[in-house]
Amino acid sequence: MTDATELLRRTRELLAAHPPATTGRTDFLKARFDAGLAWVHYPEGLGGLDAPRSLQGVVDTALAEAGAPDNDPRRIGIGLGMAAPTILAYGTEEQKRRFLRPLWVGEEVWCQLFSEPGAGSDLAALGTRAVRDGDTWVVNGQKVWTSSAHVARWAILIARTDPDLPKHRGITYFLCDMTDPGVEVRPLRQITGEAEFNEVFLTDVRIPDAHRLGEVGDGWKVAQTTLNNERVAIGGARIPREGGMIGPVSRTWRERPELRSHDLHQRLLDLWVDAEVARLTGERLRQQLVAGQPGPEGSGMKLAFARLNQAISGLEVELLGEEGLLYGDWTMRRPEHVDFTGRDAGYRYLRSKGNSIEGGTSEVLLNIVAERVLGLPSEPRNDKDVAWKDLAR
Repeated sequence: MTDATELLRRTRELLAAHPPATTGRTDFLKARFDAGLAWVHYPEGLGGLDAPRSLQGVVDTALAEAGAPDNDPRRIGIGLGMAAPTILAYGTEEQKRRFLRPLWVGEEVWCQLFSEPGAGSDLAALGTRAVRDGDTWVVNGQKVWTSSAHVARWAILIARTDPDLPKHRGITYFLCDMTDPGVEVRPLRQITGEAEFNEVFLTDVRIPDAHRLGEVGDGWKVAQTTLNNERVAIGGARIPREGGMIGPVSRTWRERPELRSHDLHQRLLDLWVDAEVARLTGERLRQQLVAGQPGPEGSGMKLAFARLNQAISGLEVELLGEEGLLYGDWTMRRPEHVDFTGRDAGYRYLRSKGNSIEGGTSEVLLNIVAERVLGLPSEPRNDKDVAWKDLAR
């Protein structure tokens, strides 16, 4: 069993062999992966050492203190939080060795081709078709709300491979090359003025069967691994006290006493406590992950994340008064990641409106928490045993 002492020894060896001050960023990250210090709980040879997940912080802290570069996790968050754990769980050995290293190093950015114009909250109703043609699959359809598609090299994709089966059973999971002919990415301008989201059109895109993840027809089961990890990644990210959205409004409160009022003080205190409870709950959830894969509890964390962000950003705008009505820049840009804390209050207020939609709508997450966490009866449904092609659309 690899313990903290052994991890520190390996980290010191990495730093001695590849000093951060004189080693290129990408070269250092590749060496870190090869040393098993990327994600220590992954298998040996795949960036890990089969160590407890809880020991990752030992490595991260030692490397940060030494001034070592990180892999810019915000830029490659979809790859780290969604694609990687799914490939690890369902990929072939060849797929794991091909994709995990460039994913973690950041050489290949990933996006997620799941939601469609007619299949967002009801994702299993998706209509993008994949038809087998020998050793390849020909894919046609449209995806939407695709973060980072404009910079992505690869995508995790679910498509319908058997319309004669009920909607949850006729789906297959693929790894799609975003540079292939037939993949068209168009920006979707948001309320912030930017376009970090995209819509993606797939026209006769040919995907090798070797890039299928899991068995044919098992796509919904594979996708559940992605979605559970996605919600943990969004709602359960590790942050320090007063990290995230509560940080900027707390600093404004301390630095601008002329803006204070009794009512705002009480509301800020309530939200500060809620943010701290959510932070500690996220820490407990990460500790639970040491013993297994993420479950439906991540949906509760993501739900709390969205509600808190919207409430906190609303309070910040009120606290700033007339200043809160200003917005820094409406320039149309296509950013590589979301920056909640590095922008102004107006941006935080507008961007947080999407938190209750992306990564699973709050309404869907409430159903998941009710059924899978609290054990309440599910809502009546009459479409579970009906062939997808016979469903009303």
